[in-house]
Amino acid sequence: MEVVATSRHITERLTALRAGWHLDLDTFRAPTPRGTVTFSNLVATLSPSAARRLTLACHYDTKVLVSPGAATFVGATDSAVPCAMLLEVAAALDGPLRTSKEGDAEVTLQLLFLDGEEAFEEWSATDSLYGARHLAARMAATKHGAHGTQLTAMSLLVLLDLLGARSPAIHSHFPQTHHWFLRLVSIEKRLRRLGLLHASPHDQPFFRLSPAPGLVEDDHIPFLQRGVPVLHLIPLPFPWVWHTAEDNEDNLHPPTVEDLCKILTAFVAEFLQL
Repeated sequence: MEVVATSRHITERLTALRAGWHLDLDTFRAPTPRGTVTFSNLVATLSPSAARRLTLACHYDTKVLVSPGAATFVGATDSAVPCAMLLEVAAALDGPLRTSKEGDAEVTLQLLFLDGEEAFEEWSATDSLYGARHLAARMAATKHGAHGTQLTAMSLLVLLDLLGARSPAIHSHFPQTHHWFLRLVSIEKRLRRLGLLHASPHDQPFFRLSPAPGLVEDDHIPFLQRGVPVLHLIPLPFPWVWHTAEDNEDNLHPPTVEDLCKILTAFVAEFLQL
């Protein structure tokens, strides 16, 4: 999907809510293997003056398939569903978020919709993560509060990617944020036990306590390198449709998407004490 239209859709969805989001379009140009390209990150902050932020992030660009005769890449899991999940959290918590904002809460919610995650050719340090690299550097250089920056104001960055397929296995990647991962594990168990999820208590959990098979380079890296605590919510192994034309709506599993939305919404509500 064309990123301008996607950005417009995200903006319309957020401005229609009652909470009153502050939207910032971070537009910049960067060299790529296919020439200089214009990118735009969309930063939505509920209360920009709040001391700290719980930041949820995803990328909203899609991979360009370059093989001869390649079909259009929709990117349902990569990363339309994560974008939709962020919008759903904002909508589901619209009333409590507005109340929190009016009460000058110390911690606010921030949403990052990042451009340029995908490589144009071969993934490398310079051909990938265009939006995340630019925004992390910009935030690190932008003052916030008396002594900090927009980056140090992030209490936690939760990055969503490749979600929407059946039976995801999501692992904890960083000791610094393992206690927050355990909160997700606890929320999932509680919601399953109460019968509030499509998945039953006897199914494999989405959030696994087994060791992660490995680390994945993704949009969190430029933030992690600057000291931001990160939860990386990505299934390992990747969905079988990854980077193929099969990554479309037909291969999503709506009950899993709905369950993940409920878990994430509960996590945000607990984190922000809504």
